Amino acid sequence: MFDLPTLLGTDDPFLGLPIGIQSYSLRGFGLHDAIRHIQAMGLHHVEFYQKHVPLDIAGEKLKALNQLLNTAAINMVAHGVAGFNGNHEKNKSVFDFAKRVGVKCITANPTADAFESLDKLVAEYNIRIAIHNHGPGAIYDSIDSVVDAIKDHHPLIGACVDTGHFIRSKQDPVKAVYELKGRVYALHIKDEAKQEKQSHNVIIGKGHLDVVGLFTALKKTRFPADGSIALEYEANPENPIAEIKQCIEVAKTAIAKVHKS
Repeated sequence: MFDLPTLLGTDDPFLGLPIGIQSYSLRGFGLHDAIRHIQAMGLHHVEFYQKHVPLDIAGEKLKALNQLLNTAAINMVAHGVAGFNGNHEKNKSVFDFAKRVGVKCITANPTADAFESLDKLVAEYNIRIAIHNHGPGAIYDSIDSVVDAIKDHHPLIGACVDTGHFIRSKQDPVKAVYELKGRVYALHIKDEAKQEKQSHNVIIGKGHLDVVGLFTALKKTRFPADGSIALEYEANPENPIAEIKQCIEVAKTAIAKVHKS
C-alpha cells in the first residue's frame, strides 16, 4: 500500500477523512472501468462489492487487482456487504479473504446466531465487522437494532451507518453516528427522496440527509482515519458518474464548512 498522507499532502479536499465510494454504485461497469472512474473522480478509497472483487480472488487475479489499484492510487479499505450466520468455517473463509486482500473492515449483515463466531474471528484476525443497516423490515432497520446487536460483543464489532436506509426507516442517520459513537467503522452515504420504504436516491443534501450535520457528527465522534466512508449512489446504474461527482462536490463543501467551524 502507498503512503496516503504523503500522496495527498496538503491538497486533500476531504481534510483527512477517508472518503471513497462503494463500488456497487458502479455495478454497471466491469472492474477495470470502475477503477478508471474512481480514479477520475479523484477518490483514493473504495469499498468493493462481490461483483467487482469476489471472495475467491487469489493468486494472479489478486496480483493483477493490486497492480491496478496501486497504479490508480486507490486503497481498498472495506468489502461488503457480507452475510454471516452460525457456520463458523464459512464465516472464517470471509475473514481469510479479507486478510488476503488486506482490508480491515467487512461490512456485514449477520444473523443472530453469527455473533459467537464473529466475536472469535474479529479477535483472531484483528479485522472489524461493521453491521450494515438495511431498510424498513430488515434485521437492522433502526438505530436501536444496531445498538442492541453490538452492545455485548467484541469492540471490533461495530456499525456501517447507511444513511439512505436509515432515512427510509424514518431514522436520523446523524443521530445514529452519535448513538453508536466509538463503534462506527464505516458509512454508506446516500440521500433519499422520501422517508418511506419505496424511495430513490437523490444527490446528497437534496433529500432528507443533513450533510453538514453528518460530517459534524463524524468530527465530534472522532471517526477513525482507517475507517471507510463510502459514497453510494444506487440510482441510474447505467451512467451514474455525473450524479456521483455532484455528491462528491457536496461532500467537499460540507467538510470544508465543518473544518472551519
